[in-house]
Amino acid sequence: MSINSEKDLEGLRKAGRVVARCLQHMQSKLEPGITTAELDAIGGQYLALHGARSAPQLTYNFPGFTCISVNEEAAHGIPGAKIIKAGDLVNIDVSAELDGCFADTGGSAIVPPESKLHLQICAAAKKALENALLEARAGAKLNRIGYAIETEATRNGFTVIENLGSHGVGRALHEEPGFITGYYDKQDRRILRENQVITIEPFISSGAREVFENGDGWTLITNPGVFTAQYEHTLVITKANLSS
Repeated sequence: MSINSEKDLEGLRKAGRVVARCLQHMQSKLEPGITTAELDAIGGQYLALHGARSAPQLTYNFPGFTCISVNEEAAHGIPGAKIIKAGDLVNIDVSAELDGCFADTGGSAIVPPESKLHLQICAAAKKALENALLEARAGAKLNRIGYAIETEATRNGFTVIENLGSHGVGRALHEEPGFITGYYDKQDRRILRENQVITIEPFISSGAREVFENGDGWTLITNPGVFTAQYEHTLVITKANLSS
């Protein structure tokens, strides 16, 4: 999507506010004993209350309102009977459509008590997102996003999940410029354009470089004992970045 008017920008901002606040609301309900299905229902109710529709349901017929991934699950976890426990690393990915605009956000949270590894990997993923946002400006090479993410991961002794990445968004959940790597791809010569809408979502791992499907058709996992943290923003590319 490209922002062509103030109406476009305001529509994207509204969608962005809904998914951001839905994520915050769901994270506030994280506690030992809640199931991922119960947590997902909270998110679904929040979206409906604000007139939004789950983007993964709408686009891919995903079996949940949101994606909830626990511990070795890196992405696209199906909400269900799994019970959240103390010490779990939980990623919630919220994407929704509101009045024709799609926005996408996500974040990892630790259910206390927090392990040192979980704290470190979350801090590295947050910093990777911050650094990548600084690179996302009109006229810049798109691969600078991956460079910033990979540099921060390596600096902290972590890896990047290479088969997960960022993407275009706006009028659909996934659109041009297509897949944006979380690592530096020197062959990628694409340039970021002013008013383009993308996500940035680093997937930082304690050792994995790839995820694989666990057999349910959706959930992407690493090996046992290997964890992944992810944080995501939707943003409009400007000469000075403007997050939704």
